[in-house]
Amino acid sequence: MGDLTIEHRFTMSKDDARGRLQALGEYLQNKHGLSVSWSGDTANVSGRYLVVSIEGRLTVSDGVARFSGKDPGFLWRGKAKDYLEHKLRTYLDPGKTLGELPRR
Repeated sequence: MGDLTIEHRFTMSKDDARGRLQALGEYLQNKHGLSVSWSGDTANVSGRYLVVSIEGRLTVSDGVARFSGKDPGFLWRGKAKDYLEHKLRTYLDPGKTLGELPRR
């Protein structure tokens, strides 16, 4: 298995984006029991969801959020990609305030 990489461009400040992605990390911990640990602008994400082992890194830089992780394989790749793209779109939507973003 190779890597799964997803990039999402945004227009807000990097600090605002990082705060929103930290909220996404809280959501993933609370909802799916994943381990999310931040160091600067990078979060390591690991755990298991259903039958899929999740291992990856979420990085925020100026104008772009990038998730790079272990490819879950053919059967789960599309679902994983759709889910992550949806979450990045939701949490980096400038039309939503940080307080509106779910943590559970």
